[in-house]
Amino acid sequence: MVIPLWDDNVDRRTFPYVNYALIAVNVFVFVVLQRLGTDEQFTYAFACVPAEIAQGRDLVTPGKAVEDPMTGEHFDMPGLQPMPLPLPDPLAAWVTLLTSMFLHGGIAHIAGNMLFLWIFGDNVEDYLGHVRYLFFYLVCGVLASLAHVAFTYAFRQDPLIPSLGASGAISGVLGGYILLFPQKRVMVLLLRFITAVPAWVAVGMWFVFQLISGIGALGLGSQAGGVAYAAHVGGFVAGVALVKVFGIGRPFDTWPTARPPRLRNPYYG
Repeated sequence: MVIPLWDDNVDRRTFPYVNYALIAVNVFVFVVLQRLGTDEQFTYAFACVPAEIAQGRDLVTPGKAVEDPMTGEHFDMPGLQPMPLPLPDPLAAWVTLLTSMFLHGGIAHIAGNMLFLWIFGDNVEDYLGHVRYLFFYLVCGVLASLAHVAFTYAFRQDPLIPSLGASGAISGVLGGYILLFPQKRVMVLLLRFITAVPAWVAVGMWFVFQLISGIGALGLGSQAGGVAYAAHVGGFVAGVALVKVFGIGRPFDTWPTARPPRLRNPYYG
């Protein structure tokens, strides 16, 4: 398992206001609105539910006891909650494609997502510019959720299981990053060692893991749950496909170089 720690930012030319704002909003929602993940009613009201997206209407269901297919652990799953905002169908359902991006299931979930966003988002924002980066991030997140919805129905998984988290949007950022900066050095924790590898290795290994895990989840059928791998893969593909499109018209001299000059200490700062 490869865990990125930081990357080389010597060629970054702008301060990543939007990226830091996205991190702040995610943390605020998790700590204040979700109450560190304990407010399940709020979480289930604003999470993205494939059945709601497909049917175009807000759904309310009773709670039920479920078993984790990976661990065999039993736990109570709360039912789907009504959208607290006064929105008509289908808008009440479709708005969760956006709101679900800012929800997280636990401290480890948000910590991992924000680490990846902090490391990789600033360089993509530097390339696209602040406003374009914000729209790129949101579009990748929406497309990632739609990929999860399509995957759910294509492989007959439970469409009432909600999905949440910034992973899909951040996967889009990773897709854009690996296309723009394949040779940028990324410091990673590899097994018990800290070492520098090219971005295509660090991000590429992450993507391969998502593909393998997603294929493995197919064997669980309707009992699959826990991680929306299809959203990760869909967001990544969207990022690769769209980052240059969002960059159309940007002045060339504002774009960072794909291969920074070699410095004695490129990881300082």
